[in-house]
Amino acid sequence: MTDLRREPAPREPPPFEAEREPPHLGPVPITTTGVLIAVALIGSLAYLAYAITVRDASQIPLLASGAVVLGIVFAAIAGVGARATWRSSVGGRDARAFAHAIVGGLAALAAAACFAGAVILFLLRQVPAGNGS
Repeated sequence: MTDLRREPAPREPPPFEAEREPPHLGPVPITTTGVLIAVALIGSLAYLAYAITVRDASQIPLLASGAVVLGIVFAAIAGVGARATWRSSVGGRDARAFAHAIVGGLAALAAAACFAGAVILFLLRQVPAGNGS
């Protein structure tokens, strides 16, 4: 069996990036993907909070659509976690790979819960009101 780990190849930055350090938030680098996922997560949570406060006939469809959007965001976080797990493992950073796997797995569970909640809300919307059975 072969070991897929390899030493990272030394890389020289392009001339225009030679003196510029990428921005960091503590030890975490700020990336475009991270910013987009954070904005999507905050936006979907805000929409879901709004849908909870609505008190009319459109509340259940709003909650269902909010759950679907939140599920998509958590699925994206799980995908990023899987990619980060692979890259950390190949790079020989096993503790970081384990942490990425845990976070990605929890995000995948949250995505599954959001999708299941959306299906239940969609089915609940289909039940006619006033039906005794």
